[in-house]
Amino acid sequence: MISNRESKFIKSLQLKKFRQLENQFVVEGAKNVLELLKSGLEVIKVFATTDFMAKHKELLSNHHELISETKEADLKKAGSFSANNAALALVKIPDETKIDTSQSILAFDRIKDPGNLGTVIRIADWYGFKQIVCSSESVDCYNPKVISATMGSFARVRVHYTDLAELLDQSEHVYGTTLQGDNIHKLKFQEPAVVVFGNESEGLSEDLKPYLTQEVFIPGYGSAESLNVAVSTAVFCDNFRRLLKA
Repeated sequence: MISNRESKFIKSLQLKKFRQLENQFVVEGAKNVLELLKSGLEVIKVFATTDFMAKHKELLSNHHELISETKEADLKKAGSFSANNAALALVKIPDETKIDTSQSILAFDRIKDPGNLGTVIRIADWYGFKQIVCSSESVDCYNPKVISATMGSFARVRVHYTDLAELLDQSEHVYGTTLQGDNIHKLKFQEPAVVVFGNESEGLSEDLKPYLTQEVFIPGYGSAESLNVAVSTAVFCDNFRRLLKA
């Protein structure tokens, strides 16, 4: 079971200041917890229902000392999900590591929506990008809504926060999405690259545009004003992988 004290502690981790204070974050739901247990992240505690434990006995046996059997109602009370019939885990926030500029990177300027960040982490995982870099004004990657939207990809993609101008200044190939850019379908891309996407409502900051070596535009064929940042990321990643120079 989850005690009242544990429940209050888990609830507190919905706020960034307490995640930073305790150096922990919460992972909820079957898919995310299973992916977590297969990763190298440091798991502190897992609260799981009887059914979840029975279905995943072999995997959980490797973490038996961390498992506490609990009821579905306790998971709902402690967590952020409206329903959770599986599991909830407490995880140590990994130590900060240096950004690996020898690999291509997806960068986000002031991304604010947790669902968007979670989705682009999942997209990065699908297209083989191991790192995402966000400006310091962006949403926290350990926000429960971000973790939920990744569908387990948080365990494989590292998110860094830094001054984007400094990163872009050190990069040879910098691609950015703008309305004034060249048609993405007619370009060839080079690696290692930094691909930078702008804020959901304001686009790319003007002070970052001078660092772009290539402005890129995703052509539309209808009347929509713009694309969601996660959709733009998926379209760009697919073209980037397809149109890399040999």
